[in-house]
Amino acid sequence: MRIPAHSVCTAIRDDIVAGVYERGGRLTEELLARRYGVSRVPVREALRTLEAEGFVVTRRHAGACVAEPTEQEAADLLEMRMLLEPLGAARAAQRRTEAHLKVLRGLVRLGQERSRRGNSEDLRSLGGWFHETLAQASGSAALTSTLAQLRHKIAWMYSVDAPADPAESWAEHGGIVDAVARGDSERARAITALHTERASAAHRLRFPGGEKPDRVRSSQHPVNMTSLRH
Repeated sequence: MRIPAHSVCTAIRDDIVAGVYERGGRLTEELLARRYGVSRVPVREALRTLEAEGFVVTRRHAGACVAEPTEQEAADLLEMRMLLEPLGAARAAQRRTEAHLKVLRGLVRLGQERSRRGNSEDLRSLGGWFHETLAQASGSAALTSTLAQLRHKIAWMYSVDAPADPAESWAEHGGIVDAVARGDSERARAITALHTERASAAHRLRFPGGEKPDRVRSSQHPVNMTSLRH
């Protein structure tokens, strides 16, 4: 069975974000194919995609390597997100479906419940799903894809401090959903801009000055063969 290149791409990207491969480290097709249990063809295609996304660079005499973004490039990503997230929310107010609203409201309820319990890991996952769904509600495939890439790269380059008051953060999420439900584009844009600005302040650069992690961590998991059959 031929494994889709996008599945291999997701696996490699997730491991880059998790720090399995150090910045600047080589990514050889043979070793990647062996690690993920696939042929070299989907690995080659995946590396081309990851290069286009900025996770991988091709160097003379070295081949594919993990990219080494500068501090300025990392800062630019946060600025781009602060511009695009409010745009996505404004578009969502105009184009959202009832299905989008149902999911967004459900996530807000879960987020508010988890914030009372203080489970930061659950809150981080729920926050990611919330913003992904909000982007999808914009009705723009290009904007949704761009924001997804930004989230992946920001997660790679930054660690995030837990909010001092998670309930306040989820109240902002609730305000965004209310504005989207009313079709109030400007209100949705304004609340999202404030929310994104506050969230950006909690980000800490993982490798300031270009330093690298002490060691390469083990891979999280191989490509899931079972899930690909469904």
